[in-house]
Amino acid sequence: MKNDHNSKFNTNAVHAGYHAHSGPVNPPIEESSTYAFESCDDGAERFASKDKEGIYSRLSSPTVNALEKKIAKLENGYGGIATGSGIAAVSAIYFHFLDKDSHAIATASMYGPSRTILENSSFYKKWGAQSTLLDTSVVDDIKKAIRPNTKLIYIETPANPTLAITDISKVSAIAKEHKIPLVVDNTFCSPYLQNPLDWGADVVLHSMTKSIGGHATAVGGILIAKTEKDYYGLRSVVTNTGGILSPHDAILFFSGVKTLGIRMERMQESAIRMADYLRNHEKITWIFYPGYEDHPMYYLVGKDKQMRGPGALMSFGVKGGLKGAKTLLDNVKLNTLAVSLGGVESLIQSPALMTHAGVPKEEREKAGIKDELVRYSIGIEEFEDLRADMEQALAKI
Repeated sequence: MKNDHNSKFNTNAVHAGYHAHSGPVNPPIEESSTYAFESCDDGAERFASKDKEGIYSRLSSPTVNALEKKIAKLENGYGGIATGSGIAAVSAIYFHFLDKDSHAIATASMYGPSRTILENSSFYKKWGAQSTLLDTSVVDDIKKAIRPNTKLIYIETPANPTLAITDISKVSAIAKEHKIPLVVDNTFCSPYLQNPLDWGADVVLHSMTKSIGGHATAVGGILIAKTEKDYYGLRSVVTNTGGILSPHDAILFFSGVKTLGIRMERMQESAIRMADYLRNHEKITWIFYPGYEDHPMYYLVGKDKQMRGPGALMSFGVKGGLKGAKTLLDNVKLNTLAVSLGGVESLIQSPALMTHAGVPKEEREKAGIKDELVRYSIGIEEFEDLRADMEQALAKI
């Protein structure tokens, strides 16, 4: 199939990367670690090539390559590099752009381990890497935080789990002015609702474990670069540090992403209704959801805007603080008490007790992650069933 840039999202989700004219409809899973060469010259040419195809599966796998091409197409990027997990993709970003005594600016309210490996002395900090964690939705604060040694601006938008939204185009203008790479974690939105490269980012990343896979069957990540230079630089990091994705996991993501658009529409529809229900419930003290006009960055949400829709995730506070949140979470029956997000199952959890427990309490609260905050990822179940489950659980508070 010729991948026409003007093809619609669902068409590319199904056909980009691999389109069969005959034979298997899905790319075969190649179960081989190494490949035979036709001759010494053939082997030498393959090792001399940029893409390193047909040598060793750590360097390149046809099954994984099909997935990488598909996601790169959905993100309008030069190329994709699949990784063994979402945090492996994040680590590759830090490894590639940071060096000794360099400085990074990052979203304070981001995925817990992404923050941990950046600022904890057991990881990049021990090699001299410095970081400033702040609310990147306040763009002026980013500009003030730039130092002569700043080598990376890393934003997660919407932020995890506060749902704060950063204006990518405004941050991109600052980054370009100072010649600093801009990387965006697009996991919360998925390529269906947001394409950061179109708004000025240099690299976009995903935990494919979430919306792209959609069925909680595999762990993986992916990086999509805008330029050839960053693509090959990041691919070198991933292949040489070993954070690769297996062909078996790749085929699960390849299949899962085909229904991403359909799933996101259904989940978003239910999320809008659930947010309205919770917003008016006496046991809910506040709610963060990008679909409301009182969201500080609502102007970035809507057709032809940065976020083409409000998405399927929300965070809210429960009456009674942490005790109330625990009561709610311990009493849900249909909604699943589990971390992760973006899948067909509705998942609910406490970041303070779970995903962000590794962030010191003072820093966690400074980032807006309060003890009573509950993160809720809406799945594809019938809305009325989800609402009934929340009603009975909230009644226990």
